[in-house]
Amino acid sequence: MIIDVHGHYTTAPPALAAWRTRQIDALTAAATAPARSDLRVSDDELRESIEPNQLRLMDERGIDLTVFSPRASFMAHHIGDFGTSAAWAALCNELCYRVSRLYPDRFVPAAMLPQSPGADPATCVPELTRCVEEYGAVALNLNPDPSGGHWTAPPLTDRSWYPVYEKMVEYDVPAMIHVSTSVNPAFHTTGAHYLNADTTAFMQLVQGDLFADFPTLRLIIPHGGGAVPYHWGRFRGLAMALGKPPLEEHVLRNVFFDTCVYHRPGSDLLLDVIPVRNVLFASEMIGAVRDIDPCTGHHFDDTRRYVEAAGLPAADLAAIQEHNARAVYPRLDALLKRQGR
Repeated sequence: MIIDVHGHYTTAPPALAAWRTRQIDALTAAATAPARSDLRVSDDELRESIEPNQLRLMDERGIDLTVFSPRASFMAHHIGDFGTSAAWAALCNELCYRVSRLYPDRFVPAAMLPQSPGADPATCVPELTRCVEEYGAVALNLNPDPSGGHWTAPPLTDRSWYPVYEKMVEYDVPAMIHVSTSVNPAFHTTGAHYLNADTTAFMQLVQGDLFADFPTLRLIIPHGGGAVPYHWGRFRGLAMALGKPPLEEHVLRNVFFDTCVYHRPGSDLLLDVIPVRNVLFASEMIGAVRDIDPCTGHHFDDTRRYVEAAGLPAADLAAIQEHNARAVYPRLDALLKRQGR
């Protein structure tokens, strides 16, 4: 199998964005916030949004299954308060779940959390629980910066995050560390904020000792780890200066990187620097970069081409494309086994 661990519902029916606009307008205008029941999206509308888009590209590129979560830039945790985020997360998670029910062999849901600046992360636990128990979510997306590019939240190693980690360990689900829209004009959302966050999250984990408290916690850093592989020597040296164990012991038992790197030299670097067991295949298709690369004639986000061109041994390629995902996402592995895969 080829499992893509990083997919977002970037093609959701227009009714979802319209509902969100009404919700946001109600925060500042004399308008009534929409109820969850006001969003009406039929199964046919879901099919029309998926089949010519994600599903078509999965078929063209030979991807069997995608871990599917709400659109990252739409999480927008900086808008409103916890109640705003809770209502929005519930709707977005429900749509991803419905897609997984329509295409149970092709999509499996991952949950968005109702984070909000200054809110106790423990407030996210009920939605996490609901998505795992009712929707069969196999993972969650965790935003280390709910402020939208101003970085007002404590580092991921702070004990305020522990209620979320405790529930993750209880359910044996990993989290992808994924920020949302940047409202800070200094940081472009997908070109700077996302990659900055990947790098920042990794350094927070190097500085702390989170995995001493949670030895089975698993975190995925997307987009190839931001600057991490390129500056691996810097991080190794900083770990030494901080009196930490080697990175292989300190973080790589718990931290993984995906292959959302959109040119072959970058992909080759990731595969050369990071151990095979820590790399998971992903493409984030129809995401930040949607065009065709004029240098190759193929889509930038057709990452399978880069991974397979690296000349890895067959066992290593199979680990990256399937077996590592099964190990890092045990609930996904259990689902696939129930399906006879």
